[in-house]
Amino acid sequence: MECLSVGRHWCVGESDSFVSGSHTCADVEGVGNVVNLNSRRSGCESGCCCCCVVGCADVELRERTFELDSFVNRTVNEESVFVSKLPKHEIGQIAVNALRRYGVNTDFIARGGERIGLYYAETGASMRPSKVIYDRANSAIAEAKPEDFDFDAIFEGADWFHWSGITPAISDASAECLKQACICAKKHGVTISCDLNFRKKLWTSEKAISIMRPLMQYVDVCIGNEEDAELCLGFKPDADVEAGVTDAAGYEGIFKAMAQEFGFKYVVSTLRESFSATHNGWKALIYDGKEFYQSKRYDINPIIDRVGGGDSFSGGLIHGLLTKPTQGEALEFAVAASALKHTIPGDFNHVSIAEVEALAGGSANGRVQR
Repeated sequence: MECLSVGRHWCVGESDSFVSGSHTCADVEGVGNVVNLNSRRSGCESGCCCCCVVGCADVELRERTFELDSFVNRTVNEESVFVSKLPKHEIGQIAVNALRRYGVNTDFIARGGERIGLYYAETGASMRPSKVIYDRANSAIAEAKPEDFDFDAIFEGADWFHWSGITPAISDASAECLKQACICAKKHGVTISCDLNFRKKLWTSEKAISIMRPLMQYVDVCIGNEEDAELCLGFKPDADVEAGVTDAAGYEGIFKAMAQEFGFKYVVSTLRESFSATHNGWKALIYDGKEFYQSKRYDINPIIDRVGGGDSFSGGLIHGLLTKPTQGEALEFAVAASALKHTIPGDFNHVSIAEVEALAGGSANGRVQR
């Protein structure tokens, strides 16, 4: 799904989900597009595979905000609210039930439209990259209108709202819904975070910049990578990720420029070194307008499934910023949560806070826990 997430009282959330905890409680809401994922068997190419796995929810329900919400709600006990539009038929209900399975509040999901978008994924291996084919035109969320949602009721009492750049890329109608959601969230004093998530198969850089830059006036926490910053906002870092050049110094200039131009409270970038489809280096950088902090680096080899890695990072970051005393500790939690997601098949990050804290604290030997 591509969606928006809103947190009421944040404690922790998942890329597309949040959870409420004992000492703090969070209501997170997401708006977006539920997508059905069709995935061929691992190791096969799409053109020659005669069998594919079709799934929803934890099997493979694709919605950026839902993944985040599930993580928050299940792992960190923050209440998550998911906002989207789904058809009234049985497939739409399957998606709703999948959200409910993870404790995500579905009260604000509008019902209507004819279809759920489709998403085909071919998992890469070694030097062969993964591939994605989208089929989301005319989906329920792509045709949604602002009047389908009672944004005042949705944001009443909310603390945090998270949205993905995939949502406005789906259609002009989705972009307008998102704009109205941001305006209402600000009216209610809600913190807004955005994961830029540029997807070249959904729109051009020119279109993305024309839509995304105006939306940045509502954003408090901007998350992305070097490609997102350039293709969504027009900021190019002095870094060559493909060549493994991901030093923090190459990003500091654009972080400062982005914070100055848009007034972000935090600018955050994941720094991925892609040596192959199954071997990546993984770390991140955060800037709070005063200081930079670069996380420790994880060497992830082999990668089991990188889908959902960015969403789990966003969920971990939100949890960290809400519960940790420093931006450095918040970032370390987010990077560790995402590193663990790379070892788990499927979209969702089925880990506990204790597991994330253990990895962030240095326990990375993978020994059997008996």
